[in-house]
This record gives sequence, structure tokens and C-alpha cells, in this order.
Amino acid sequence: MATVRTPAARTPAARTPDARTSAARTSAALRRRRAATAGFHLSAGALALLWLLPIALVLVTSLRTFDDIAAHGLGSWPRSFTLGNFSQAWSDGGQQRALINSLLVTVPCVLVTLALSAMAAFALSRYEIPLRRSLLLLMLGGNLLPPQILLIPVSKLSELMGVYDTLPALIGVQIGFGVGFYVFVLHGFMRAIPPEIQQAAVVDGAGPWQVFWRIILPLARPALAALSALSFTWIFNDLLWAITVLRSDTKMPITAALIGLQGQYVSMWNVIAAGSVIAAAPTVAVFLRFQRHFVAGLNLGAVK
Repeated sequence: MATVRTPAARTPAARTPDARTSAARTSAALRRRRAATAGFHLSAGALALLWLLPIALVLVTSLRTFDDIAAHGLGSWPRSFTLGNFSQAWSDGGQQRALINSLLVTVPCVLVTLALSAMAAFALSRYEIPLRRSLLLLMLGGNLLPPQILLIPVSKLSELMGVYDTLPALIGVQIGFGVGFYVFVLHGFMRAIPPEIQQAAVVDGAGPWQVFWRIILPLARPALAALSALSFTWIFNDLLWAITVLRSDTKMPITAALIGLQGQYVSMWNVIAAGSVIAAAPTVAVFLRFQRHFVAGLNLGAVK
């Protein structure tokens, strides 16, 4: 009678030395990767905390009373809070008038500068214009000049033109010094748009203005949004050109008004901190509003 052999019970195969070495290396690499990730997050968190600490100090100081700061010191733990500092800086410190002046300068500058820059970048990037590279280099070279060497010429020129100590003079200066950089940025973005899109529109009977308004401008919306946030921040926070072409206190923007606020309330750090918060609020609001477009514009620009 034939003997039926049953298969032997299967047992896990013993690991070879090479397999154990490979597993040990993989485990060590995984531990090193986790340690590097943890170190990166700890370092980034420490840097973020270090960066946010002065901002938190200003916010807390703007809410403290003067008696609390005078009795316990500026760096002490707050013991009382009030919103009267903002009211004092807003009305008595002239922040309301200064904020209106800043908006009267910033909003037209952003709109006019981006409109002119978009049209110039469209023409230089989509059409064969003579000396277009020279024009781009000239615009870029104007932004490489230190603004300090142009303070006296700009001041004298505004006096000769009869616009010194007026908000239109400040608007003109901001537009003139901003167009070159924005044209350079938008030119690189619009140049990366496939020419077949424009050719298809021309075949359908679209003119240059229709191509710019209906095709190129919507495609350049991320770049325009990013530049809008940047230009609003730069112009709103500018101090140099404001004190160069303006003289009257009633026409100064918010940045120059902060200097006057510090001179008016020398030792009242709570009022000065409240004025700083008021001055920073519009730029923070604009950045938060355009944050998604801003990041998208930077990523698209990096890829292209």
C-alpha cells in the first residue's frame, strides 16, 4: 500500500543576515527622517514664535492702560485692558485723517499702476515692437537705482511743476517708480502664455484690445492679484516719498502720522501701539483677502 505523504507544516523562514541588515538600515533611515522632520518643525516653530512675539507685545500693549504700564513696566504681565487707546489714537492722534490720506493715495496708485503695467507688458510680450528689450532693461534699470539719490530731484521737480505738498504729487511719484517693476514681472508671465490662444482669437476676428481684455488679462489674474497685494503693501507703508513731496500735517499718510503720534504721546506707549495696530490693519486685511491668489501667483511664476 502506497504511503501518502502529508506536506510538512510551513514555518516562517529564518531571516538571512542580508535581510536583517537591510531591515536595520531601513529602520535607521526612518528614524533619521523622523528626527529631521521633528527638528525642522521645532526650528520653524521657534522662528515663528520669535517673529510673532513682538507683534503680540504690540497688541497687548495697545490694550493696556497707561496707569498699568507706568506702575508695572512695559514688559510686565498686563493687569488691565481698555479700548480707549484706539479711540484716542484715531481721533486725537490724527489717525483717521492720515488713514484716509493713505487710502486716497494707495488705491488710485494700485489701480493705475497695474492698468498701465498690464497694457505695456501685453504690448511688449505679444508683439514685435522695435527696441522692446531695451525698453524692458530701461524699466528694470530704473528700479535698481537707490531712491535716496532721487529725493532732491523729485522734490525740486515737484516744486517746479507746482504740485509740491499735494496728494497728486505723491500719487505720480508712486506710479512712476512702480510701473517699471510691474511691467517686468507681467511681461515674463504674459510671455509664457501659449501664442496659439492669441492666434485662435485673431482668426475669430478679435482685435488687440479684445485679445488683451478677454483673453490675456483673465489668464494673468493670479499675477495681477499677487502684484496688487504687494503694491498695496509697498505704497501704503511707504514713508520716504511721503515726507519728500509733502509738508502739511493734514496731508501726511498713516506712516508719517505715526511719527507725529510718537512725538505727541512720547511716553504713552499704549496709544502709540494702538496707532501702529491701526496702521497695520489695512495691509493685513488685503493680504488675507488675496492670500490664495498671492500664493497661486508665486507658484505659477516659479514654475514658468
